[in-house]
This record gives sequence, structure tokens and C-alpha cells, in this order.
Amino acid sequence: MIDLYNTHQLIAAIQGIDPRPRFLTDRYFPTNDATDIFATEKVLVEHRKGQRGLAPFAGRDGAPVVIGRAGQEMREYTPPTVAPSRVLTVDDVSKRGFGEALMANVSPEVRSTYLTVSDMDELGGYIDRREEAMAAEVMLTNGCVMKAVADDLSVTVSDELRFYTEASNPATMAFDMSWDDPKAPILEYLGSMARFLTSRGLPAKDLVCAPDVADAIINNEGVQKLLDNRRVAIGEAAPKLEADGAAIMCQLNVHGRMIDVISYDETYTDDSGEVRQYIPAGKVVMTAPGAGRKLYGAVTQLEKDDEMHTYSGRRVPHVISSLRTNKREIVVTSRPLLLPVEVNPFVAGTAVFEAE
Repeated sequence: MIDLYNTHQLIAAIQGIDPRPRFLTDRYFPTNDATDIFATEKVLVEHRKGQRGLAPFAGRDGAPVVIGRAGQEMREYTPPTVAPSRVLTVDDVSKRGFGEALMANVSPEVRSTYLTVSDMDELGGYIDRREEAMAAEVMLTNGCVMKAVADDLSVTVSDELRFYTEASNPATMAFDMSWDDPKAPILEYLGSMARFLTSRGLPAKDLVCAPDVADAIINNEGVQKLLDNRRVAIGEAAPKLEADGAAIMCQLNVHGRMIDVISYDETYTDDSGEVRQYIPAGKVVMTAPGAGRKLYGAVTQLEKDDEMHTYSGRRVPHVISSLRTNKREIVVTSRPLLLPVEVNPFVAGTAVFEAE
């Protein structure tokens, strides 16, 4: 039996729950447990500039030539707190639960533990979706706006984090023809997006897009000719499932670089109750797997012994009981931060159906 007031046991329990696959965070923002989960509330935000310089020739005396390290920016940042919770009442543990046998002889104590673990799993799903939305925002805007609810629940406080120093995001691209025009030079556009990355030593492997953009690419005359050429292995139209909501629609040879065109239609419900796609209609971004990182700051909480305790981890559960109201609340707290590894490793086309 799990001790619901032992946070270490709760952390072990939540780590034992099979993680839900999330395409954007899993593929583009991996977490290294040794370096990306911090023991402090603040995390180190750092990213570097790629280099494309040539090794210089040494002098006649053979003396080596010193090359400076790649430009690197480092700063401290306190990630936002994400802490969904759920209340457990006496009524919840006294009646049959969902999926429970009709005549099951389950005590309220056992049902209480079961519901707590189940709630931790479900609350973790809310955090998963928040992280996936953050991943999409970083990929498309090169930054992230985090809105925290103030003491007055009708007021939100925004904290904007940008990963560029220019007045506007430099990692975006506009086009002179709408992509839904069958004659649009989409292959040229993809080549320009790829060169934006490769000219700085960054890989270009994936084109992640909304389903309407994927359809426009597949129906483009130039792309169809490329895929219909059977004499040379220059492209492949073979849709396959990559993850929930994601499918590789085709693989294109773009100036010698094989680019996977990935359609992603997974949705979530936003704070206002609207159903939205993580990659909205008309949006597209080119990048490569592992272009970002997902960091976690430590969580500090007041516990039953009336002391503050700090925990490192992706998810930190906390059970709070009220004898006066006969209620128990389970809170799952996380302090995630998603950021690029290099400077501008995502190049976005945010209005592909609006000609410049």
C-alpha cells in the first residue's frame, strides 16, 4: 500500500505510470535526466551558435592556430509552475468507481489509494498537453508566452520568453505564392527553409505541418512530378504513422536533402474551452529531431511535517488533507521549460496560404 503522505513513494508511483507519447516533445525536445532536471528552482537557459568556419592553415613553423569556442549564451531562469489538482471527497470513495465491478467488495481505503494514483495519471496528462502546446509555440514563434493565474482568478499575468535578440523573430519565412496554388514552387520554398538551417551548420530533416499544408504539398504539380519519377530514388509517397496524430506523408529530395513531410493533426482544448490543433492550419516548420531540450526546475512544497521540502523531477505529487472538510486534494506540480539547443533551429512558415 502506498503511503499517500510520503512524496518519495508518490514520485515512484507516478514514474511507474506508462508515459503518454507526445510527438513534438518526444521528437524535438528530449530530456536528459542527468543534465536537464535541476535540483534548484532556477534552471540554466543556454544555447549556442553553430559554426561553419574552415580550419586555418598553420604557419611554416607548424605552430597551431587557436580557434575560439562557439558563441554561447547562458542565463538563469525560473520556469513557470504548472500544478493541476483534484479533490477527493468521502462520496468519491464510498461509491463504485468507473470500470469497477458492480458487486466488488472494495473498501473506501483501497478505493482512496486507487483514485489517488488514477488522478495523478490524469493530472499528468494535463501537464503533458501543456508541454506539447509549449513545444509547438517555441517551434513556431521562437519563444513562449506563459500566462499565470493571479490571486484574482479573472486576472492572468503573462511572462514572455524569447530566444532571439532581434526586434522580431528572424526564424520565419514568407513566400510570394500561396502554397495551395498547384504551380507554386514549393520545392524551392523548402530549399530556402533548409538552407536557412544548413548554412549555419544545423540539420534540416523534418517539415512538420498542419494537415491542410500537407495536402497542398502532396497536390503540388512539382512535388507530384518528383514523386512520379521512378527512374531515380528522389522521393517517396508512402504515408505511415509516426505517432498519435502524426504521419509521414512523403519524403522529398530537396536539393539533395531528404526531408520528411509530417502531417500533425493532434488537438487540445485551450483555456477558453476551444478545441485547437497544436500546429494550427496554414502553419509549417522545418527542423530536425533533438533540436530542442526540455528542462525541469525543482519543486518546493510545504508538507505534513510543517516543513518545506524540495524535490527534483518531471512530476512532483502532493497530497493535502483537510480534517475539517473531510476532503483530500492531490496536486501534481511540474516546472517545465522548453528551449532550442542552437540559435534558431526551427524555421517557420506561418502564412503559407497568404502570398507576400
